[in-house]
Amino acid sequence: MGPFVEAARPRTLPAAIAPVLVGTAAAERFIAWRFAAALVVGLSIQVAVNYANDYFDGVKGVDTEHRVGPRRAVASGLISPPRMKAAITVTLVVAAAAGAALAWATTPWLLGVGALAFLAALGYSGGPKPYASIGLGELFVFVFFGLVATIGSTFVQDEEVARVAVFAAIPMGLLATAILVANNIRDIDTDKAAGKATLPSRLGRDKARSFYRILLLGSFPFVPLIAGVTGSPWSMLPLLSLLLAIPLLNKVSAEGRDLIPVLIGTARVEMVFGILLAVGLWIS
Repeated sequence: MGPFVEAARPRTLPAAIAPVLVGTAAAERFIAWRFAAALVVGLSIQVAVNYANDYFDGVKGVDTEHRVGPRRAVASGLISPPRMKAAITVTLVVAAAAGAALAWATTPWLLGVGALAFLAALGYSGGPKPYASIGLGELFVFVFFGLVATIGSTFVQDEEVARVAVFAAIPMGLLATAILVANNIRDIDTDKAAGKATLPSRLGRDKARSFYRILLLGSFPFVPLIAGVTGSPWSMLPLLSLLLAIPLLNKVSAEGRDLIPVLIGTARVEMVFGILLAVGLWIS
């Protein structure tokens, strides 16, 4: 199981966990099994995206020995392409089962949202024109790991969408997107060599770094807006995560492998921001 755990890229999983915590905390009621199912859906789709990215980049020759990020399982021979395809299928089946249970308990419309998420997960790196290769990967992350994950987690609890969930979904999406941008800044050279035109590759290093900083800091102005909706000062707790975010503004100027701590640090910011926001909303 070791290679599959490595290929799941555990350091990116806060992008799936944090919005579910926040969305659940934004709800008026708490149904434990629905929370657990939403968490399974989020984690399974995140892992499926990571597996699919590993698989498609491996078979297409995007990942080479010049890659500066973590080793890829398919490209390095740790996992054969057929076994990785099977792993992608398993993770999507798990997500589908949990999602179907939530749809059965709430509304069939969730099945449509789930189908879109599945198509988006596979289309990220797969298909004739992967949208990650045309600069649209960041949009996918913002929509599905920000808006859909947060608002959806609130909906499966209350079966309606609260205004606070919408406000909370935006910073979660911005921080999840910042994780991807940090990753793609690191991979600019190898992505360009493989013809993979990610958004940072299109922007260039300097503009991509500025974009990263905007995403990172842009999440914090939403905190007082959320507090204004809840009417509780406890909703200001996420501002404490600025202590983790500020050092990253300079660290993102690094090159190559020195950007790996930025990726890890950004994931940590989202996780801490999400936990603090969830606690604040819960108390509120």
